[in-house]
Amino acid sequence: MIHIEVWLYGPLARYGGSEDNIFALQYLDLPEGATVQDLLTHLAMPTEERGITFINGSLSAMPGLQPDLKHCLEDGDRVAFFHPKSMWPFQYRHDVAMAPELKNSVGQREDGGRRSRFDTLG
Repeated sequence: MIHIEVWLYGPLARYGGSEDNIFALQYLDLPEGATVQDLLTHLAMPTEERGITFINGSLSAMPGLQPDLKHCLEDGDRVAFFHPKSMWPFQYRHDVAMAPELKNSVGQREDGGRRSRFDTLG
C-alpha cells in the first residue's frame, strides 16, 4: 500500500467529505502502482470536474489538458485538485514546475503552451 495526502479545493471539497466548498484534506491508502485515474475513481470524482492539479508541487493537469491520468503515484505523494474556476497566479504560468506527462504534452503543442486569452486582446 502507498499513503498519499489529497487536497480538494472549492466545490471539489465535496469529494473529500466536506460541505463547506472551501477545502477537504484526506489521507488515503491506495494499492502500490495506483495512478491518478485510480485516485479519481477512489474519490468518485470525474476527471472533467477538476481543473488545475498539482502532484508534489508540480503542475500535472490543467482544464482541457489532463495527461496525468496514468501517472503512477508513490508513497508519500501530495496531490492537490483545484476546481476549474479556481485561479492561480498568472506569473507562474510560464515558470511552474511540471510533471513529466504535462511537460511532454505542452511541449508537443505548436505554441509550446505559451498561448493565453490575453494574447488575443488589443
